[in-house]
Amino acid sequence: MTPHCGLVAIVGAPNAGKSTLVNQLVGQKVAAVSPKAQTTRAKLLGVAIEGEAQLLLVDTPGIFEPQRRLDRAMVAAAWSGAEGADLLCLVVDGKGGIGPRVMAVVDAIAHRSEPKWLVLNKVDVATKEKLLVHAEKLNAAVPFAETWFVSAETGDGVPELKRALAAQMPAGPWHYPEDQVSDASERALATEIVREHLFRQLHAELPYASLVDTEAFEERADGSVEIRQLITVERPTQRAIVLGKGGQQLKRIGAAARTELAELWGRPVHLYLHVKVKAGWDEDREAYRGMGLDWVD
Repeated sequence: MTPHCGLVAIVGAPNAGKSTLVNQLVGQKVAAVSPKAQTTRAKLLGVAIEGEAQLLLVDTPGIFEPQRRLDRAMVAAAWSGAEGADLLCLVVDGKGGIGPRVMAVVDAIAHRSEPKWLVLNKVDVATKEKLLVHAEKLNAAVPFAETWFVSAETGDGVPELKRALAAQMPAGPWHYPEDQVSDASERALATEIVREHLFRQLHAELPYASLVDTEAFEERADGSVEIRQLITVERPTQRAIVLGKGGQQLKRIGAAARTELAELWGRPVHLYLHVKVKAGWDEDREAYRGMGLDWVD
């Protein structure tokens, strides 16, 4: 059998379910997921296998109208992730409306040369009538080669989508070993998992102006791993929110992240979290490098 390998760019507006879809296609968690928009900051590569085909799935940050330097860097990362793709998948929240954010992405991809597929997500919570209206409107704006209806949350329709994607990949050698599911290191994944639990547990209380940095990642002789991370926020009031009364909120975040990492890696994890205040950290070039983002003027 001839091996096939290709790059699939997963793009869309914030909170469309792109990371959840990538995780489903890969078959395990490689990208952080949160009900809050803009959880993904830098582009991440998930590696999925279907038959003789290896799919290189680029999970990009949600594309939106940037307001700050961090926003501009995230949007730049999204578009750079789509460069050179063999196929571009626009993921749209099928339950939500087709508003300005979605149409801005649609307009931006309309004249791109890559083959384009439309993936309407969240069919488990969207009405059939709304899905069909969305499909008609979006296909009128862009000549999508195919339209798919899936639920990244439940997996409905994802195996069929995966097989179809695999059939579109060009012939060529695989780029990664069969057992590798992502280009992200364990260190980077640990950072993303803690960010995810920050957002999940603090909801609207903590703005996106927070940074998680893995300062130490050490393998212990007993096979466990020790991780020390620093959470940076902009104001003392935000630090108090992250800590919670008597430090209990930070302990809950750490416990949830530690449990998830231990399950993912199949070994004990010792996770130590600290919080500091640094006003204007999002104007620090080193912070962007740590997030895997380019400095954008």
